[in-house]
Amino acid sequence: MEDVLDVYARPYDPEFPVICMDESNKQLLGEVTPPIQAAPGHPQLCDDEYIRLGVANIFIEVEPLAGRRHVEITHTRTRIDWAHFVEEMAENRYPDAKKIILVMDNLNTHNTASLYEAFPPEKARRIADKLEIHYTPKHGSWLNVAEIELSVLKRQCLDRRIDSIEKMSAEVASWESDRNNKQTQVKWHFTSKDARCKLTRLYPKL
Repeated sequence: MEDVLDVYARPYDPEFPVICMDESNKQLLGEVTPPIQAAPGHPQLCDDEYIRLGVANIFIEVEPLAGRRHVEITHTRTRIDWAHFVEEMAENRYPDAKKIILVMDNLNTHNTASLYEAFPPEKARRIADKLEIHYTPKHGSWLNVAEIELSVLKRQCLDRRIDSIEKMSAEVASWESDRNNKQTQVKWHFTSKDARCKLTRLYPKL
């Protein structure tokens, strides 16, 4: 826990950006009966019956101090999918960074071994060398700023039925653009010192 908290306490440095990454999913749902559109005096009315159209995976990265985030919607959440998401992060979205300080949970796909499954060894090593990975502890996903941003995304953009990955990708792209244009930052105030005072149950009794 303190390892992640100390990362959040670092000052902003564009050459060593702190990036939080997480993933989730959303079920794709279609309408059996077209909704009755909103009109003065009543909201849009949707039938309780729906069609299941599969599940979309959501990858999200957040740079809290810069107010930047990026979201990708994929059909699957394999090691290869994660590796390509990180490749784009390292080589296209942060090409000038000397080192990416990456905070994420310890999911079985979230490791450098996934890079070697997706790319030739030389490329996998190049990407891996650019990462400084910090894992949130077990049952400590609340420490991941990307999880907070995922919650915002789901409330503001994904709180209704969406029937295709293409539609979801387009709406998420609009949400991402709006958030980035506003440079909406996440300012983390909880420190290791606070943890030692307020979360004493998590520390061993000596």
